[in-house]
Amino acid sequence: MSSSKSKSDKRIIYQEFGNDNSPALERPVQELPPNQQNVRVQATRAGRKGKTVTVITGFQTKPETLNALLKQLKTQCGTGGTLKENEIEIQGDHKQKILEILVKLGYKAKISGG
Repeated sequence: MSSSKSKSDKRIIYQEFGNDNSPALERPVQELPPNQQNVRVQATRAGRKGKTVTVITGFQTKPETLNALLKQLKTQCGTGGTLKENEIEIQGDHKQKILEILVKLGYKAKISGG
């Protein structure tokens, strides 16, 4: 008895924590309209070797929406940035400019911190 297996036939023999695309591991994200989200804009240097970044927190939206917003903010500020754990980080101190952009987009945004 000979059985031929194709390369696409994946057989998991042992896996401790379930597969990567398990629906149980996904947290449901509640998509709120911008006018119902309380967003905070803050400039910080903590843990960044003295470099200032503007951190925007408080989003309750899908990652795809955040990626589009991140791209728009990076373009308008003319600088780099990233998305980390539902927070947007923009390089440099752009609190006022980002606040204006978010308010124009309909977000309830406030500057927090000093």
